[in-house]
Amino acid sequence: MEIKAVIFDMDGVISHTNPHHSKAFEKVFAKRGLYPTEEEYAAHMYGKNNRYIFTHFLNREISESELNKLEEEKESLFREIYQDIVEPIDGLLPFLEDIYRQEKRIGVATSAPRANMDLIIDRLSIRSKFMSLLASEDVNTHKPDPEVYLRTADNLKVNPEDCLVFEDSASGVQAAINANMKVVGVLSSHHPTELPTCDFYIDNYLDPQMDKIGEILNI
Repeated sequence: MEIKAVIFDMDGVISHTNPHHSKAFEKVFAKRGLYPTEEEYAAHMYGKNNRYIFTHFLNREISESELNKLEEEKESLFREIYQDIVEPIDGLLPFLEDIYRQEKRIGVATSAPRANMDLIIDRLSIRSKFMSLLASEDVNTHKPDPEVYLRTADNLKVNPEDCLVFEDSASGVQAAINANMKVVGVLSSHHPTELPTCDFYIDNYLDPQMDKIGEILNI
């Protein structure tokens, strides 16, 4: 197995944002008399795109113009909540430095808006490590469709089968599998039984399984 590129999802993989997304959604839904539980968020928010989330919780179809307004409201709240507390998943920064030194091609492929990605990447001062940064605005179809991963591989100028993806959600893992890529399941929000079968599973980048991942990455 020769891995030439490493691709990261963002939420739950680079930074543990899900609890803060929940807080933003709570405010948006509370204004509309809705109070989802944390269990409902885990099942219908983490790893899902905004159209799915709003359609599910509002229990009706959402027009494009309404979706745009709802997204702006919620994502602005998220950035306001999270901007001063951005932190990486444990062990991410040294791992990123290790694979960068090995001259692996590195990308981000997220379903989040670009403004969210920019906030996190820049607060962590890691933009220079990435050769490709793709967000929700850069694709026509969202995970589990493999488009964002295939486009990232194309940007990195590698074959999909030479990529290792770090993902935390069922839809994201399935997108990477659909792209014919190897997958590491990051268990920041889900149990392994809630994800499609991954090649590896880690709690964070200090997990003992990282030794095996390091071997295939030659680090």
